[in-house]
Amino acid sequence: MRYVKLAGSSVPAIGQGTWYMGENPHRKAAEVAALQQGIELGLTLIDTAEMYAEGGAEEVVGQAIAGRRDQVFLVSKVYPHNASQRGVPAACERSLKRLGTDCIDLYLLHWRGQYPLEETVEAFERLREQGKIRRWGVSNFDVDDLRELDDANCATNQVLYNPTQRGIEFDLLPWSQKRGLPTMAYCPLAQAGQLLQHSVLSEIAERHGATPAQVSLAWVTRNDGVVAIPKAVTPEHVRLNAAAGVLSLNSEDLRAIDRAFPAPTRKQPLAMV
Repeated sequence: MRYVKLAGSSVPAIGQGTWYMGENPHRKAAEVAALQQGIELGLTLIDTAEMYAEGGAEEVVGQAIAGRRDQVFLVSKVYPHNASQRGVPAACERSLKRLGTDCIDLYLLHWRGQYPLEETVEAFERLREQGKIRRWGVSNFDVDDLRELDDANCATNQVLYNPTQRGIEFDLLPWSQKRGLPTMAYCPLAQAGQLLQHSVLSEIAERHGATPAQVSLAWVTRNDGVVAIPKAVTPEHVRLNAAAGVLSLNSEDLRAIDRAFPAPTRKQPLAMV
């Protein structure tokens, strides 16, 4: 498994996402088991948010990490409409309760909203001083947003990134890498849609004795400072995600992916889902 320096900790380059978890009570046991299996296989970074199932995903995570909190690097996110001086601490307290912990390792602003960044950052810093969070960061910020933020205490930017969505490579990713700002890639498998049916990924996967999903994860995390957070619920998918952490693509593989999914040649609007 490759590791990335994130918020003062060494974390696996492949973690676990939880978007859509907690929405169906009948799936909760399987979701909890999947997260626990991932932890055992080294996928110790878990990303969640108060938005996911309106707190339901945080409850799933809380159950999964009970008794093993010290093994996990925990990331959660606050809604923009809660990102005020009063809203942030209240939202954080609700998240802490659902997660069953007294501290979140990394707390992110989910996307920009109505409140000034200075107000949100001040609230984040107060939480950090109180020990409620260890570090803070942002999500869905483009270069101009990060320039406006202009704060060295920002620990990461979480954005959409996969072979079909390469817009950040034109300016955002180089800008972040130059400043040592880690990037967290959500939807690294493009929500397991047509990307995983693409013949090029299938051909590369066959050469490596891997799966197209593993190829996509290896591609997303090929550069230093990038963490991918795929979601998996079945034991087999969890195992495959963990195994992708040791898959290394060669120059021929990377050229083939470039031909199939060309890198951007100009600035693109920041993609979000």
